[in-house]
This record gives sequence, C-alpha cells and structure tokens, in this order.
Amino acid sequence: MGALAEAYKHSLLDKQPIPLDYGSVRTLPESHIWLDQSDESPYVAYSTSPISPPVIDLTDPDAPRLIIQACETWGVFQLIGHDIPTKLMEDVESEAGKLFGLPVDQKLKALRSPGGGAGYGLPHISPFFNKCMWHEGFTIMGSPIDHTRQLWPQAYQGFCETMVDYQNQLKALTEQLIRIIFKSLNINSEEVDWLKDSQGSSTALQLNSYPACPDPTRAMGLAPHTDTSLITILQSKTSGLQVFKEGAGWILVQPIPGALIVNVGDFLHILSNGVFTTVRHRVVVTQIQRFSAAHFYAPPGDVIVSPVMSKDFGEVPRYRSVSVKGYVETKGKHFEKALSLIKK
Repeated sequence: MGALAEAYKHSLLDKQPIPLDYGSVRTLPESHIWLDQSDESPYVAYSTSPISPPVIDLTDPDAPRLIIQACETWGVFQLIGHDIPTKLMEDVESEAGKLFGLPVDQKLKALRSPGGGAGYGLPHISPFFNKCMWHEGFTIMGSPIDHTRQLWPQAYQGFCETMVDYQNQLKALTEQLIRIIFKSLNINSEEVDWLKDSQGSSTALQLNSYPACPDPTRAMGLAPHTDTSLITILQSKTSGLQVFKEGAGWILVQPIPGALIVNVGDFLHILSNGVFTTVRHRVVVTQIQRFSAAHFYAPPGDVIVSPVMSKDFGEVPRYRSVSVKGYVETKGKHFEKALSLIKK
C-alpha cells in the first residue's frame, strides 16, 4: 500500500457526511457557513499586494536556480515550458466536468469506502474542521477503472485513458523537478532507489469541483492546510487558490493559461531542514463552478526522511528523522500540529 493510501486508511473521513446535492441547494446551509473570527474563515480577505508567486519557464537555462529560490521564498510557483500537452489538460478538465455533472445518486455509486482513499467524496481534511467545505472530489490512486465502471458501465474507457495518461505525464514531470531540487540538496538522484523505480513512489490524483455557491463570502471551498507530499502539481484555469505569505497574508494566485502550479509539501520541507517552505493554502468559491486537478507525489511508506545537513541548509537538524508512513499517520491524527511534533 502506498504512503498516500496509508494516510487515507487512517483518516477519520468515514465519520463525516457525504457531499451535498449542490444542484438542489438555493441557500447556504448552516453546516457550510464559516464564521469570521478566525484565520480559517473566507472573511479573512486576501491581500491586495501586487506580489505573486513567481512564474518559471522550465526551458530557461536559469530555471534550476529560480526553482530553488521559489521553494525557499514562496514554497509555490507557476510552471510554464513543461511538456504536458494543452489538449491533455483540456481533456482532464472536460472529463472532470462530466463526472461532477452526473446526478448525485449516480456519483454516490463511486463513494469512497470507510477508510478508503479512492473514489467520490468530501475533502480528506474534512474531519479536522467543524464546518463543511463547499467541495466535492474524486480521488484516483492508480487505475480509476473500478470506480468509473460504477459511474459509466458502458462508457468508462475515455475517462480512464485520459486520467492514466495524465498521471503518467505528471509523474514524469514531478520526477524531473525532484532531480533539479535534489541536486541543490546534494542528493544524488541516481542513488535514490525509489526515484529510479517506476513503481517506487506513491501518487494520487485529486479531481476537485467547487460548485457555484449561493453565498460565497460565507463559504469555504477548501480550508487552510499544507500538503502531505514531497511535491504537489495543480492544474486550474480559473482563480480560487490562495497561498499564505508571511508579512503579506493570503495571496490570490491568478492562473496563467497552460501553466501548472507547483507547491512544496511537508516532506520536502523536512528534507530541506525547513529551508523550503511548505506552503499553507486554501480555496475560496464564487458563484461560478470551478474545477481543478491536483497530483500528489510522495516517497514509499518505508522511506526514512531526514533533514539534509549542509552550510546552506543548516548544520543542526530542525526535525527528527521520520518514516513516510509514520509521518502521514501523525498528520492524519494531528493535522497542522504534525510538523511541530517531529521538531527537535
């Protein structure tokens, strides 16, 4: 079982309700109204500062330096000049639209099993919040065929082929970025067995739908969190993602056509001895439906993640060594306190 699947296995999500039938909702239910007295609330407005995460062209000879700089200062950047075909990205959004456009009783046929990672359902972080998020999702871990056959018994092949192709190409892109980043950490990628093994890493593709909301100023699409990954790559052509920048507050990320948003996850933060920022982010909603696709990449569960010691990354470890499986279990129980619990 992959590290991400293991994390979902230990989730409390089976104690949560299933997603709303958003198409029949005309007013925001009390269960989805977020109060305005905390950082978790959509009332905490995003900054009007002109700063924004950097845009990096992967074909630029200076891209490696710019990627490292972005990891240190933002923990997130937009990537252009990658090899993911525009047509494939469009197909992913189109297939996601078809899936989330199905009647609710049809979608529930692919509902995640209790403790399961894959299938239709609520955000995996839902148990840690008292209010519900204006969101529905479909998680793919490996082949989506078992769940999609429940949705389209006779017409699931197109969806499956698109998602498998997309996962394979994003995995290759992620590993290209990891090799660039590992070089800055003085880690020899050729000596990292799980990076060389096509089956070694743990990945998940999360399709997200943020339905049109009748009262978006009081609803939250996805509450603030950091990712339990090494790297996450997000595709979305409409705005809604906000990242937290120290000294500036919440910054709205304005998508660039064809760009992918890359963010540092907890494991890369630990590996860099806290030098790379594991970016806190959230999603706000509007009166227009928004789709996104997030690809999470983590090492296998039995891998031990230890802070790199060097002049650039510090000669005193800020975190204890931890197994990937051990950390995802800690995150699954303690959420945002997980990093502080492994601090030295």
